[in-house]
Amino acid sequence: MIVKGGGPVRVVIAEDNVLLSSGLELLLASKGFEVAAVTADGEAFLDAVAEHRPDIAIVDVRLPPSFRDEGIHAALRARREHGALPILVLSQYVEREYAGELLSDGRGGIGYLLKDRIGRVAEFVDALRRVASGGTAMDPDVVAQLIARRTGTPLDTLTPRERESLALMAQGHDNATIAERMRISDNAVHKHIGNIFAKLGLAPDDSGHRRVRAVLAYLDGTSGENP
Repeated sequence: MIVKGGGPVRVVIAEDNVLLSSGLELLLASKGFEVAAVTADGEAFLDAVAEHRPDIAIVDVRLPPSFRDEGIHAALRARREHGALPILVLSQYVEREYAGELLSDGRGGIGYLLKDRIGRVAEFVDALRRVASGGTAMDPDVVAQLIARRTGTPLDTLTPRERESLALMAQGHDNATIAERMRISDNAVHKHIGNIFAKLGLAPDDSGHRRVRAVLAYLDGTSGENP
C-alpha cells in the first residue's frame, strides 16, 4: 500500500492511448495507488487536476489535438498552478529538450521515463514513488544520451566509475542504491560523487533531486550554478 498523509497516493493520468491508460489504471490500483481520473487531452487533464488535487500526475508528452508537446505544456502549467505538483512524464522516444524544460524550474517531484519502462513494473512503481515523494526519476536511456552528446567538456575528465555513478545519480538513486548497484562501499560512492561535483564545478549536494537537477543542467549546457 502506498500511503501519503494517511491515505493512498492519488493519481491523475493523461494518456490518449486507451490500452495504455487502462493498463496503467489497473497496474496502479493493484499497487495501492488511487487513480482519481484518466484523461485523453491537456485541457481535460488540467480540469481533472483542479478537481481532484492529486498527489502525482502521469502525463504523455504528446496529446491531442496536434500530438506534439501538449502534454508537456499541460504538465508545466499544472505545476505552476498547483504548487509544484509531482509529474511523471512518459514518452515514446528520448526528447532531450523536454527533459531539460521539466527540470528547469528548480523544484523536485519530476520524472521522465520512456514508455517501454512501464513493462518493468518494479522499476516503474519505484520511480513513481520517488517522484510522488518529491524526488526525481530520469530514464537511464535519457541520461545516457545526454551524457553521450557532450564532448570536449569536464565530463571527459570523469573516470568510468564516476560516469557510472553520475548516470545512476541522474536517474534519482540515492547513495545507498548506487553503492548496491555498483557493488562498492558507501564511502566509495561518496568519494565518486565528490569527485564528480568537483570536476563539473558544482557545489557538493547529496540531497536527492537538487543534485540531479544540477548535473542535468550542466549536461544540458546551462550554468549549473546554485544547485
